Amino acid sequence: MTFLPRGTPEAEGITSSAILDFLREADAQLDSLHSMMIVRHGRVIAEGWWKPYAAEHPHLMFSVSKSFTSMAVGLAITEGRLALDDRIVDLLPDDLPTEITPNLASLAVRHLLTMTTGHATDTVSLADESHGENWARAILAQPLVFTPGTHYVYNSGASYLLSAIVQRLTGERLLDYLTPRLFEPLGMTSASWQSCPRGIDAGGWGLSITTEDLATFGQLLLQRGEWNGRQLVPAGWIDEATAAQVDTSGTDHDLDGRQGYGFQFWRNRLSGYRADGAFGQFCIVLPEQDAVVVLTSALPVAQLALDLVWEHLLPAFGDAPLPPAEVPLASSLGDALAALTLPTIAGAAISPTADRVAGIHFSFDDPKFSSVTLETGALTIARQGSEGRGTPLAFGHGEWVESADARVWASGAWVSPNSLVIRAHNIGTPFSRTYTLAFTTDAVTLDIIQNVAFGDLPHTHAISVSRG
Repeated sequence: MTFLPRGTPEAEGITSSAILDFLREADAQLDSLHSMMIVRHGRVIAEGWWKPYAAEHPHLMFSVSKSFTSMAVGLAITEGRLALDDRIVDLLPDDLPTEITPNLASLAVRHLLTMTTGHATDTVSLADESHGENWARAILAQPLVFTPGTHYVYNSGASYLLSAIVQRLTGERLLDYLTPRLFEPLGMTSASWQSCPRGIDAGGWGLSITTEDLATFGQLLLQRGEWNGRQLVPAGWIDEATAAQVDTSGTDHDLDGRQGYGFQFWRNRLSGYRADGAFGQFCIVLPEQDAVVVLTSALPVAQLALDLVWEHLLPAFGDAPLPPAEVPLASSLGDALAALTLPTIAGAAISPTADRVAGIHFSFDDPKFSSVTLETGALTIARQGSEGRGTPLAFGHGEWVESADARVWASGAWVSPNSLVIRAHNIGTPFSRTYTLAFTTDAVTLDIIQNVAFGDLPHTHAISVSRG
């Protein structure tokens, strides 16, 4: 397991007050941070997890995965298995469409890394079972509207193709290929990676690791690939991968997304570069400051988190150690980090309605759900076609309670005499769901809404038709 050395903010040249300001503003302005870790001069100087998230929980990193895929490609190049200008038609010969257009014939590894494949839109929508098991074939069959290398479009399908190439050349999944070369030397023992129906890791998404794993990766990048006297990744590859390889200034990305793109890395507008995943998964590497800032989150607008880093943390990194923080300030930071929690539902712990409806089986004429049953401290929702009555969702009042499915922690309250609201976090992901149950004399209305999503937020509304 990964363990970076620990230090104090002042010993590494940043004031505890700057970190406190960041935390206060984050809680005031950001919808949902899950974890934070700041590393300076190779030492962790501040770390915290917003309950129910915790240090030991791997977190889904979304497109941060791309930066690990970049490392795999660089290692494969170093081992002589491929080159930046190798053509995809030669690397994936079994996945090609019937017609090889001139643009497809010229598509190279470099274009996949820089998102300049020639596609007009992201091809990630082709990476699902509705397009068959062969995702690579579905992606490569799409028209390349532009000459490869001439037009940037963010394209997670390109990252999947990189994973498919590494697996074909090495005979190993991306995760297995990286384990002895990167994950094991860094102490990253809990990594997992989602794969396609053919057993190819998604490449552009699907990696789950802990907060400290990601901070360790950032420190490796900061050290240009060197770790404990070993050069795990060539320094030249990290320099090339994290440099601006393509202009993104004319895109509709948020401000920090318009600063340039490397080989599956983003450039920052004020300093350094980052691995960047949906909803605010960040590994921010600041070479000039010799620092790494890691955040995991569930943010509808992730740019807001970067703005707070630039406002409160970046200017606070000094050039020399500072006098130790006075005890009240140091204690305040320690207490603030230890007390981090996502807000629970405000309301009453009990209601007369709770006793009246306890144990009643409310049935639904709904395509998704068949029934709901409320017991003391637990809600059971059965889906259509499921056997039995479903798995109880345990919830606390004013605290987060773990369900039988340890990935889900929930808290709830009666917001009115007849309305119960429960919020449940899947601690392996950014996703939470808010369940609102409104009871009448003989029925219940169930609303479920998700916190973040690609596109419209999933929302379920169902009214019971019977009780038993």
